[in-house]
Amino acid sequence: MEIILTKDVGNLGLAGQVLKVAPGYARNFLLPTGQALEATAGNLKALARKRSEFERRATEAKELALSLKNNYSTLVLTITRKAGDKGKLFGAVTASDIVNAADERGYTLDRKRLRIAEPIKTLGDFEVSIKLHPEVTGTFKVRVVSDAPKAEEPAKAEEKPTEDPRVDPIFGD
Repeated sequence: MEIILTKDVGNLGLAGQVLKVAPGYARNFLLPTGQALEATAGNLKALARKRSEFERRATEAKELALSLKNNYSTLVLTITRKAGDKGKLFGAVTASDIVNAADERGYTLDRKRLRIAEPIKTLGDFEVSIKLHPEVTGTFKVRVVSDAPKAEEPAKAEEKPTEDPRVDPIFGD
């Protein structure tokens, strides 16, 4: 079934595109939610008239995504977690944890747009990708640190004098 997208649909296309999709997907999801129209002759003519508006919106969205990409490139989020002696976390840092840390810094992120290459289960710095636009992906750093205070070096044991200072402790004289 041919449809015209009225909104950007993830993993499908951008607003204004004419696509062929499964009839059930169109009838049961895209058409009832208002994300698409059936590609009839009248709707195709209306699309031709609105094409410039869709293109303008698409370029504005892409420009906004590019500016956000530049802002996120300098972002470093620090997340504190409990960790073992060798730097292994008790659990993992999830996308929700990253979103919460970003909110504390004044950034608004969508958990579903985050792309974490592998689960974060150790201390250190990690690159996280964020899908800002179908054509633009930004990255930022997540630094995972231990919440345990750094262990101070134990004080060196003071040498105890022998009971009789006249007796040499090594030779006994």
